[in-house]
Amino acid sequence: MYSQKIQNLSESATIAISTLASELKAKGRDVLSFSAGEPDFDTPQVIKDEAIRALNSGFTKYTAVAGIPELREAICKKLKKDNNLSYTPKQILVSNGAKQSLFNIFQALINDGDEVIIPAPYWVTYPELATYSGGKPVFINTDENSNFKITAKQLKEAITSKTKILVLTTPSNPTGMVYTKAELTEIAQVLKDTKIWVVSDEMYEKLLYGVSFTSVASISDDMMKRTITVNGLSKAVAMTGWRMGYLASVDDKLVKLMDNLQSQCTSNINSITQKASVVALSGDADNDIEMMRDAFEKRRDLGCELINNIAGLSVQKPQGAFYLFINIKGVSRFGGDSMKFCSELLSQEGVALVPGSAFGMEGYVRFSFACSTEQITEGIKRIEKFVRG
Repeated sequence: MYSQKIQNLSESATIAISTLASELKAKGRDVLSFSAGEPDFDTPQVIKDEAIRALNSGFTKYTAVAGIPELREAICKKLKKDNNLSYTPKQILVSNGAKQSLFNIFQALINDGDEVIIPAPYWVTYPELATYSGGKPVFINTDENSNFKITAKQLKEAITSKTKILVLTTPSNPTGMVYTKAELTEIAQVLKDTKIWVVSDEMYEKLLYGVSFTSVASISDDMMKRTITVNGLSKAVAMTGWRMGYLASVDDKLVKLMDNLQSQCTSNINSITQKASVVALSGDADNDIEMMRDAFEKRRDLGCELINNIAGLSVQKPQGAFYLFINIKGVSRFGGDSMKFCSELLSQEGVALVPGSAFGMEGYVRFSFACSTEQITEGIKRIEKFVRG
């Protein structure tokens, strides 16, 4: 009765747990949720003001599918200034969040049976989109010894004649780890002389703590040609609900094909968000971005210190994003079962985390520190009580 493709598609684990936590709150439970990947800060006022101007001026009609010219030009300027990447506006496609950008990419590139290499742990959406598009996810497992990053050797061993795409995420969700320029250069050497595309998700680029950022496409001319850069404004500029993501590729034909796809499903993103996004990309909100980044860094330090003081738990300090990927293997009664850990923690202490199994790695849970220091302190206090039994 229903399509097999849609029945094979799973609900996002992070959204499912956030929804459950909200439902428990609505029933009167005292719940602290650390499951959502959403900043607790409001969108900077300068961006909201521009949205109000757009609304009051009547900028409420359809636009070009790929985005208004001034927005695509602003994205080009941002990519050149921040990442040393040169694109033209016709090589930019603005979509309803980075999720749609990724959907467009996988639909445009994958044929049945194509393999998509995905380092684990991974953001929950990657394998779902690969499978839905007819591809086969191929996971490369990482661990704490490599800071949850793949090596060039691992990549070389994973490549087959069917490999179509490599997905790279830097900084990572869920681990917060960042690939160095040297590491990306080694990966680029492995990919040279292949026909493998690279999808580089750089959504957390602005949220870094004591490390520098290297955009994957900037490594070499070869990487520039094969890389599709994905980014947006949800995380660093606290614009999750505005739904603005974008992709960039020097392959004009590929971008046009994805534009055609988007024209048949959603068309342009809402016009008011587009006007506001121009301001967000222009530098006018940079002080707000730095304020949020600084707050996240302080929260990271607090969370790591408190977690690492709990017997049975440990966490590596993330270099970016706003997540702690907590090792629970030392809590023997769970045997590394992250779903059981999260379910019982939510039931007993009213704390919502995301199980590592959702990210392809058992023995860990994800804790979002995109919330107040008071909530972090209280939440980890409850976690300690739970772990002690």
